[in-house]
Formats: sequence, C-alpha cells, structure tokens
Amino acid sequence: LSKKVQAIYMWWHRPVIDRELLQSLPNLKVIANSGVGMDHLDLKLISSFGVKMANVPRAVSTSTADAGMALLLASARRLVEVHHIAISSNVDYCEADILGVKVSGATLGIVGMGRIGYKIALRAKAFEMKILYHNRTRRKAQEEQAVGATYCEKIDSLLQQSDFVMVVVSLTPQTRNLIGKRELELMKPTAILINISRGAVVDQEALAMALQTGVIGAAALDVTCPEPLPRLDHPLLKLKNVIITPHLGIKTDKTNYMITEEAVENILAALNGLPMPSEVLPS
Repeated sequence: LSKKVQAIYMWWHRPVIDRELLQSLPNLKVIANSGVGMDHLDLKLISSFGVKMANVPRAVSTSTADAGMALLLASARRLVEVHHIAISSNVDYCEADILGVKVSGATLGIVGMGRIGYKIALRAKAFEMKILYHNRTRRKAQEEQAVGATYCEKIDSLLQQSDFVMVVVSLTPQTRNLIGKRELELMKPTAILINISRGAVVDQEALAMALQTGVIGAAALDVTCPEPLPRLDHPLLKLKNVIITPHLGIKTDKTNYMITEEAVENILAALNGLPMPSEVLPS
C-alpha cells in the first residue's frame, strides 16, 4: 500500500516519522499532527521530502487553557493533599495545616502568550488576577488591555513579581531548560510553578531541589520528561507540594473530536492543492 498513502494523521506521536518511513511513501503529501507541539518531528527532514505539515491549534487551545487554570486552582488550594486528608480516617489536622493561597488579587506570570497563553489570561482576568506576560513578541495594545496584561520584556522581572508562573511555550532548543536553578531562585519562596508546555522546558532536577528546600512553594505539572516519570525513584513523586497529571491538556471527549476535524480539514486542503489552515513550516 506504500504508493497509495498520501496523508498521515499522527495520534500521540504515532507513527514515528523517520527517514525510512518517508522513503517508503513516495506519494506522501501531508502529515497532520493531533496536537500543537511539533518537537517530536524533524520538520526540516520532512520538508526535504516535499511533505507538508500541519498541527491543530484551534482545537486544543481552549481545553489546554482550562487544564492550566485547573492546575493553578488545585495547587493554590492544595486539593490533592486535602483530598487524602479528607478520606483518611486516622489523620488529625487543624485548619492551619490546610491553608491554601488566595487566587483573587494574586499575580499570574504567563511565560508564552500565544493562543493558549492568551486564553489563560482571559480566564485569569475572571479570577481578578494581576497578569504579567513574557513573550518573544509583544501583543497589540488592545489585546493587552482586553485582559489587563502587562508585558515583561525580560523573564526575570516576571519571575520576581509573580505568585503563580504558568509556562506555555513550545519546546525548542531555545526553550529547553528555560526554567532552571537560576530562574527558580528568582521566584518568590511562596510562588507556584505550573507547566503545561513540555517537560523538558523545566529542569526537573533543579525543580525537585527547589521544592524540597523551600526555594518555591509548590508546582503543578501536566507534563514531565519522560512521560510518565520513573515510578519508584523520582523525587518529584515523593513531594506533597507537587501535583502531577498525565498530560491531560487536550483530553476531553469534545476536544478529541475537534482535533480530528481540524486535522482532516488540513489533510483535505493539502490533497486538493489548497492552503492549509494550520500549516507548520520548518524554522
């Protein structure tokens, strides 16, 4: 069937797109990815075979923003920790043991104000949060005003001021370990880090040490490196001030349907020689 294949729809990084596969499919025209992140693909290699690529930013942005806010709220109010207290018959506690962090009026720093980051800002505005953001390019003034966001040209300024830091960047060579020991030490000792981008954007060893020693207050991670983490010996799995979820960002029934619709839209456009709505070009 190799000569009949004209399109590939990837789901959760499958099938693996390598040189051998590309060489075996001489009539392949397009690869549609079921997410936004393309770091698992060699874009230049694929392009060299004359194959177009697309992702699905419209389908995933709302659910991912919802997941980010869910993690922010859960970590602020220590929901996982207090859930275990509530269902344990032999745990004594007082109110001082389960105090959370007030979200309303707190400062949220968004690292990466793309489509998802902006939707997070919209949600944070509804919670009456002060919003800072750091991005490669500054948003238009009217977009900033719509969510009440303040631009930080330097990430250091954002880290120093924020009560919550939400990481929403793509994984590139420039963003790998973007949040490391130095950046964590710039944050407030009460600050909470939320990562919904890619696990490798955060130096996990530095994060574990920062959480253990009180450099920052807590973390909520929807992504890790690798996924899942080694179950027996990873220090992040042993800390009470960490919430880890298994890459839940886009995992809703409606979102999965919308992802497939957007991917098919891109595939049909490519096969019919039309512009793809969500084409991704190699950098």
